[in-house]
Amino acid sequence: MARLAQTHGLTDVQQEILATVRDFVDKEIIPVATELEHRDEYPQQIVDGLKELGVFGLMIPEEYGGLGESLLTYALCVEEIARGWMSVSGIINTHFIVAYMLKQHGTQEQKEYFLPRMAAGETRGAFSMSEPALGSDVSAITSKAVKDGDEYVLNGQKMWLTNGGTSTLVAVLVRSDEGHPEGTAPHKSMTTFLVEKEPGFGEVRPGLTVPGKIDKMGYKGVDTTELIMDGLRIPANRVLGGVTGRGFYQMMDGVEVGRVNVAARGCGVAQRAFELGVQYAQQRHTFGKPIAQHQAIQFKLAEMATKVEAAHAMMVNAARKKDSGERNDLEAGMAKYLASEYCKEVVEDAFRIHGGYGFSKEYEIERLYREAPMLLIGEGTAEIQKMIIGRRLLEEYRLQG
Repeated sequence: MARLAQTHGLTDVQQEILATVRDFVDKEIIPVATELEHRDEYPQQIVDGLKELGVFGLMIPEEYGGLGESLLTYALCVEEIARGWMSVSGIINTHFIVAYMLKQHGTQEQKEYFLPRMAAGETRGAFSMSEPALGSDVSAITSKAVKDGDEYVLNGQKMWLTNGGTSTLVAVLVRSDEGHPEGTAPHKSMTTFLVEKEPGFGEVRPGLTVPGKIDKMGYKGVDTTELIMDGLRIPANRVLGGVTGRGFYQMMDGVEVGRVNVAARGCGVAQRAFELGVQYAQQRHTFGKPIAQHQAIQFKLAEMATKVEAAHAMMVNAARKKDSGERNDLEAGMAKYLASEYCKEVVEDAFRIHGGYGFSKEYEIERLYREAPMLLIGEGTAEIQKMIIGRRLLEEYRLQG
């Protein structure tokens, strides 16, 4: 886009990276996204292209073979990729949450073993918190790890894994009561395990089964799966950070990065919806003139563009706060909440501008209309974001005395 969603203060390197990704999106993703999405086909050629560009190593430190870039650079790249096809940005996101958790919390041995492979795109990450019965209530996790000599035995069922089939490394959060006396708060008796597996479906290693893809309304192409652990044996050196009981905090740190990513995805999808709407409004004629010249349509375009700008600004602020090393759960929650809600609204307005043609699968806006709802749920619903925001505001504005 010529004007909307510009980011000031970027370095020459950041601008070059973004220009490269934008060019890739325009040439390699947008022309094929709708066809692949309708076939629910994994975008292997696109993923290979991003691998060649070094995108899988974007935030991984240079010492491990990555580019060592900031969360802001990553978020802006995700925004561009989601503008092309949101499913591709999901493939990148889960990979980077795991890489970030390893970088921040892994042992030196874990970093040296996994991060170079992840930077090259050879090892691909997924992470797993949710279970069939718990939704947003992470403290209700029932999957469990029991120590057995130098190993842990994991049992339980996990749900909603993005990249569940194609990944080769899954960060899995389970209960681990060993070393934590009865009555310990649930979030203090959880551990993240680094589970290596083969790509594909069925039994991907002894004791670990990925049943198959979950059929979804949108967000197609990328594989979303369950994960079933039945006597899965994991060596103790695959406890993230080497110490049990820290998994909840490690996962929440990763989810903050994920919320910035979801906000960036919302920004990207909203930008594409605006592009489609403003283009169609100038091509479609009614009552003797382009519909863009009708005041009602101009009002819609004005509202859409304002929402794109506002969401982008909040997303950039949340990323910069995290990059500064400061706590950013308030900013990430606000950005995720606003960007996902505005994305839904901008997409719906673009859909309305298209009229009856928006309902046709021949038009790209139909795909966006099915994709936007996922952002309302991923990385915490709007209600969860409001709880986070409300609690943090009360911390900041607590009455004294």
